[in-house]
Amino acid sequence: MEQLKISKLGFGLMRLPRKALFIDHEQVSKMVDRYLAAGGTYFDTAFIYPGSEQAIKRALVDRVPREKYLLATKLNAALPPLQTAQAAKHQLDTSLERTGAGYFDYYLLHAIMDGNVSKYERMRLWEYVQEQKAAGRIRHCGLSFHAGPETLDRLLQEHPETEFVQLQINYADWESANVQARANYEVARKHGKPIVIMEPVKGGKLANPPDEVKRIFADVHPEWSCASWALRFAMSLDGVMTVLSGMSSLEQMEDNLMTMQTVGEMGEAERRALRQAQSQMGKSTAIPCTACKYCMEGCPKKLSIPGIIEAVNMQQANGQADRAKAQYLAVTGEGRTAGTCIGCRKCEQACPQHLPISDTMKLGARLFD
Repeated sequence: MEQLKISKLGFGLMRLPRKALFIDHEQVSKMVDRYLAAGGTYFDTAFIYPGSEQAIKRALVDRVPREKYLLATKLNAALPPLQTAQAAKHQLDTSLERTGAGYFDYYLLHAIMDGNVSKYERMRLWEYVQEQKAAGRIRHCGLSFHAGPETLDRLLQEHPETEFVQLQINYADWESANVQARANYEVARKHGKPIVIMEPVKGGKLANPPDEVKRIFADVHPEWSCASWALRFAMSLDGVMTVLSGMSSLEQMEDNLMTMQTVGEMGEAERRALRQAQSQMGKSTAIPCTACKYCMEGCPKKLSIPGIIEAVNMQQANGQADRAKAQYLAVTGEGRTAGTCIGCRKCEQACPQHLPISDTMKLGARLFD
């Protein structure tokens, strides 16, 4: 049977719509239907995305013939920190049970960073996924990566069986010293690995960039949303297999599908606008948190770290003092303020953006406590 074609837009299932604390399964099903009808094929979830694998079972697997879509999920050896090799390997069994998919088209070793890469080696997970591929439970094996180009180059040399690489790439992070998006992209290309792009809209931050960036884009294509500009940058890169967008509403879905269906070559005017936007974004004082919440998993004080960072950004980057204080009060409580951070830095070890979270908590305490 011919391999189903991968759509240029991938449906990221990390930030599904919610009603209060619960996933809105009715809206997820509508989004799945709309995505499939527009030619979308690639769905991306992970073992550690709360409720996501179960939600895609209800919205997709139970309702659509298996040959009509491609499903990716991930194995995370770093969370929780004291996980055993047996427990890590059991994630595949659990993911198959949660989704009922029978097999995964794409399976990734998840969120590999300098601080956790030795766990994947020690647990022999590279060998494990190859065994599972031979058993027919996995079709293609890759890795999701959040470290630097030297580490990526070493891993791809040591594990040439890796079939694809998932990287954080967006126009704001292209030359970032922390994310090193361009450098990682070039390493993957050097090794001939197809690339799945994550965070093309930087956790939603590039859907609402600074006003000056909005003006730059509007002067060239006022009909394109800011999120569309971000997706078009990612989709224009050579060697890209698909670009993931973590969609949380039908409105976001419609905008992204319009981009997918109208994307074309970037002309000089578009490239110039993106270069100007990159320059402006480099001037921002905002802390580039994408609210992935990986930092919260091992926090001994159970702090709402992304929520506190958002409050700091409102105060420091946007000058919204009243909104910042209201945001801070909404995400903190007795025993969970920024000032209660003990500086253990477990959050920083888990952060894909490599942010100085402990220092930011001290700043939050000075601003709000």
